[in-house]
Amino acid sequence: MAARQMHLGAFMRPTTIHTGAWRYPGAFPDANFNFAHLKRFAQTLERGRCDAFFMADHLALLNMPMEALKRSHTVTSFDPLTLLPALAAVTEHLGLIATASTTFNDPYHVARKFASLDHLSGGRAGWNIVTTSNPDAALNFGQEEHMEHGERYRRGREFYEVVTGLWDSWADDAFLRDQESGLFFDPEKLHVLDHRGEHFRVRGPLNVARPIQGWPVIVQAGASEAGRQLAAETAEVIFAATPTLEDGRGFYRDVKSRMPALGRDPGHLKILPGCFVVTGETLEEAEAKRARLDSLVYYESGLGSLSIALGHDASGFDPDAPLPEIPPSNASKSSRERVIALARREGLTVRQLAQRVGGYSGLAMVGTPAMVADQMQEWLEAEACDGFNIMFSHVPAGLDDFVDLVVPELQRRGIFRREYEGRTLRENLGLPRPANRFFPS
Repeated sequence: MAARQMHLGAFMRPTTIHTGAWRYPGAFPDANFNFAHLKRFAQTLERGRCDAFFMADHLALLNMPMEALKRSHTVTSFDPLTLLPALAAVTEHLGLIATASTTFNDPYHVARKFASLDHLSGGRAGWNIVTTSNPDAALNFGQEEHMEHGERYRRGREFYEVVTGLWDSWADDAFLRDQESGLFFDPEKLHVLDHRGEHFRVRGPLNVARPIQGWPVIVQAGASEAGRQLAAETAEVIFAATPTLEDGRGFYRDVKSRMPALGRDPGHLKILPGCFVVTGETLEEAEAKRARLDSLVYYESGLGSLSIALGHDASGFDPDAPLPEIPPSNASKSSRERVIALARREGLTVRQLAQRVGGYSGLAMVGTPAMVADQMQEWLEAEACDGFNIMFSHVPAGLDDFVDLVVPELQRRGIFRREYEGRTLRENLGLPRPANRFFPS
């Protein structure tokens, strides 16, 4: 029986997640806003046969105190749907996944941009659906108060229905382009959506042909109850945040077990936990790299990240005392619970917790390439994941180490591809092309 195959995305922000990464010796400090560097990273990922370049996005800058903000390398970065078409032109197989908020966009905009990206890339687009937990983003979009958590998810569900309905505006064979008769398209193969719902009224149709993949791949990252249900209903890839193998197995079972009742095949959903990887020739070398990296996180910077994760200002906490009780907020529930659980589990002080969160507090694999591959294989075989969304310690060296050292080890074990299976992101992920709801074949 063939070994179960792993999928590997790369979580790019558009470079790294660790607050101290830009200060690491040899790192490119301007990588977030330097296209030449980003082109190199994407091509390195493609050389490693990775599934996708996954670009996060944020819609607010002034979301932490200036003492923290002035040390952040993510204050300037490209708009995802401007950057990814440029990367499409310099890659051939790498999937291109972008975050687009359902709270601070309109469905027609999102449908049009992702359909365009799918055509420009030859069928490699993916949409990461987020409801945007950051309350500071509301202030940039004419709102004095952030939308309530449950309401954001209800809006997000309707937003998904509108976007996918717009992608189905045209039958795949609608465009005749018959120069002799002068008929460019068949009107019988055009559908007017005319959506009228609780949050949106959208006539349609979309003025872009149906995407090459039918729909760009649908990605979701929520871990709250509402997020899990939305993922079970809609997602084809989940960017999970499960810090332990036990957590991973529980999340994997829970979300996939919801799918049959919804008429969905659990095999048509790939769960990829975020995984921070640091590797070296020896365990001691890898641990030293991680320690050096974490030492570059300023307390003020870590405290800003901690406040965002908790949805509560942590600047007044005693830094050398345990984390106090944190009241509920309207921010991300899953990230809040994850950070509180980490503090309680390891008995961390606020200072220690801030440094961990300012670096990276989730699943981390630190060791030799064989040790990292051992852990990844254990997760895969335990059905705690279908692969990973890799977070690199720093760039370019952390990315290069993963592709040049860890990927070959996974390939030798027969659990990761040596060549891409197809040309589209769906083909490489083993996902079916959605049928057109209005023009069944």
